[in-house]
Parts: sequence; C-alpha cells; structure tokens
Amino acid sequence: MTVGPIEAALRAKRNGGRKLLVPYVVGGLNDDWTDVVRAVAEAGADAVEVGIPFSDPMMDGPTIQKASVQALQAGITPETVIDGLAGLTGDVSVPIVTMTYANLVLHPGAEQFASRLADAGVAGVILPDLPVDELDDWAPSAAKVGLETVLLAAPTTPDDRLAVICERSEGWIYGVATLGATGERAALASTAAAMGARLKGCTDKPVLLGVGVSTPAQAAQAATMADGVIVGSALVRRLLEGAGPEGAAVFVASLRSGIDSIL
Repeated sequence: MTVGPIEAALRAKRNGGRKLLVPYVVGGLNDDWTDVVRAVAEAGADAVEVGIPFSDPMMDGPTIQKASVQALQAGITPETVIDGLAGLTGDVSVPIVTMTYANLVLHPGAEQFASRLADAGVAGVILPDLPVDELDDWAPSAAKVGLETVLLAAPTTPDDRLAVICERSEGWIYGVATLGATGERAALASTAAAMGARLKGCTDKPVLLGVGVSTPAQAAQAATMADGVIVGSALVRRLLEGAGPEGAAVFVASLRSGIDSIL
C-alpha cells in the first residue's frame, strides 16, 4: 500500500524520536473554533482531528455529545464545517483529519463528500461506525482524491481482524485504549498497555492510543505504550467552559510537555 502524506509525516516524526500528539476539536463549537485549530497546531500537535457534529454520535460520551448538540443548535452543518476547514488551508502546518459518522458521508454520497473534504485541504477521515469489512462504499472515493482513512481497533478486536485493520488503515492506527464511549477518566485504563502492545506487534504504521486519555500524566503514560496519543474530551470540556484558543493552546502545550518528559 502506498504511504500517504499523513503517515509519511507521522513516521518521520516518530523515527526522529518524537512521540505523537493529536488533539480533537469539535467543528463549529463556538465562533472561534477555527482559531482553536490553529492554536492547538501551534502548541505542539502533530495532526488535528476535527469532529463534524452529528445528532447521534454513538462513540462519543457526554462531553463531546454536549458540544455536538451545541454546535448543531447554533446551525452548524457538515457544509459549514468543511467551509471553515477550507479557510485553514495554508495556516495549519500539520495534517487535518475529520472525524464523523457514516450517515453524514453516505447521505450526499461518498464521492461528493470525499471530494469536498479534499478540496478543503483535509488530509484524512475517521468514520468510527464504518467497520473494516464495510469500507467498499467509501474507500474508493477517498483514495481517488487522496484522503487517508484511519481505522479503529478496540481491546476486544480478535487477532485475525486486528491484522486486517492494520493492513487497511491509513495515516495511523487508532487504538481504543478502553471499552466504552469517549470521556475523561481518573486513570488510564488497564487495557491501554495491551492494546498498544498488540498493535505495535501487528504493524509498523504509527499507533496512537485514544479514548480516556485525559491529563498530561496519562498522555505520557499512554505514549510509552504506543507511538503517541489522541486527546479529545479533556480539551472539548475546556472549550465548553470558555477556554477559547488561548486556553486550548495552554492545555495542548501541557500535554506536549508531559509526553516529551518521557523521552
């Protein structure tokens, strides 16, 4: 499989001794959400996930659900989020990856949705409710416009299926550190170490652990188990509380410092 720009960028940083950090921002949450993306990119992110709000975000816990509802009630649509992402082109030096749900993709059609994302400068997509054996309606359209599709692997994924996910995932492998929906946790789940070890034993692609990674200390701990971490709910909560771009940058910088402390 050809290595795409996201995977190439993350591999280069990993091979240079850096642990990877990917924060998650809800697209359309507050008027300054694009400034938040810029701020977290400058604060030490290696890529940024931007969630496109959906009315039934099955993987997400109460914090991201609340943020999604707030954005939707403010009139945010997939089109307005994509338009906002297009305005970031040239301002953000790290890859932007959207995360949303299959209904929002399949309703307008995979080809149209993929083309709009690519035209906006998006580098990759995560569709958590689209399993590896149901990619055929999406993957060709994504590949046609150069979008990398990041796949998730859970602690309960059997070894044979894990191998398929590792083979087909692009950009990185998203290792789900704990069972359940996204959300902050008091401690890193005991399943995180096994998830990281299984994935690292299965692939040389970048492996990032997410779901339940909430603090700089937890991010540092998780980064010892994989190539890096994804942090969502802890950042989104701060944005809901009014942190804004400056507060988001401070938090992401603290995650970066925590991760770098293990090197």
